Amino acid sequence: MLIDLRSDTVTQPTPAMREAMFSAPLGDDVLGDDPTVNALEAKAASLFGMEAALFCASGTMTNQLAIRTHTRPGDDVICDYLSHVYQYEGGGISVNALASVSLAHGERGKLTPDLIRDYIYNPDDSHKPLSRLVVLENTVNKGGGCYYTVPEIAAIRKVCDEHQLILHLDGARLFNALVETGEPTAAYGQLFDSISICLSKGLGCPVGSLLLGKADFIRQSRRYRKLMGGGWRQAGFLAAAGIYALDHHIDRLKLDHSRARKIGAILKHLPEVEEILPIDTNIVIFRLPETILASDYVKTLETKGIRGISFGKHLVRFVTHLDLTDEHIEHIATVLSHSVSENAV
Repeated sequence: MLIDLRSDTVTQPTPAMREAMFSAPLGDDVLGDDPTVNALEAKAASLFGMEAALFCASGTMTNQLAIRTHTRPGDDVICDYLSHVYQYEGGGISVNALASVSLAHGERGKLTPDLIRDYIYNPDDSHKPLSRLVVLENTVNKGGGCYYTVPEIAAIRKVCDEHQLILHLDGARLFNALVETGEPTAAYGQLFDSISICLSKGLGCPVGSLLLGKADFIRQSRRYRKLMGGGWRQAGFLAAAGIYALDHHIDRLKLDHSRARKIGAILKHLPEVEEILPIDTNIVIFRLPETILASDYVKTLETKGIRGISFGKHLVRFVTHLDLTDEHIEHIATVLSHSVSENAV
């Protein structure tokens, strides 16, 4: 048995999702006439109370399109140093938007109003770039899946309004946060200027993300998407998976969170596990002692049929997802009950 906990991106489309994909009506999205893509974009925009949406290949693309559209060359982007837009998007802020970055150090990757104020440059100081954009990530991947609440975001929005800053959300795992808080999607549409949501993580689609915002913003983002080579043709196959996921796979995310906590309970009893970050959603990050490299530990785990990811020199990450079952959890408990640390030193 091979249990893949490397990411929630490893999921396979369910039979029902595949059926929806193969029965989808198609057109040419570059020409604007793929009916299934249009339906997905309209559905997502409506869900968050925003004017328009743009279907793209990845969350990196939607984030980078947002940053490029919101900023001008030489502007400054404020984000946490753990954020995906800084850590995992290939330096795209500097390449695509020609913008600089101010890196805050929040608690588990979360920004606060005071932190943001500390990084806002004086617009009258010609030595400094113009602070233009704040980017939040929800949930925070490198923060172990922690999340913002609507009141926390509202306080940040207030600071942005005071300083004429734009607010973008990297909502790659936003629905994981929403099923925990029970907060309405429409509240996010009111607080953010743009939102990126990923369909290929917890929602289980094979590929795809959506960028949401005002109609003019999406129109310009669509132009940049084309410039980046991101235009789709008959993309309705993939859009149909997104529609199915939004209809059927949101509430079940609670099950992923429950299973993540069960894995945390198993890890708690292992002698080689020194610390487990709080498990808020579907991400489990744990720390090994200095005598064990995470890369070695992960290799040893894979020989026992469990895949994880080295998330630092001594950090390992597991992510639960819809392809994980209760039987898998039982098997993980059996395997990990026999310490793997001896072979990982």
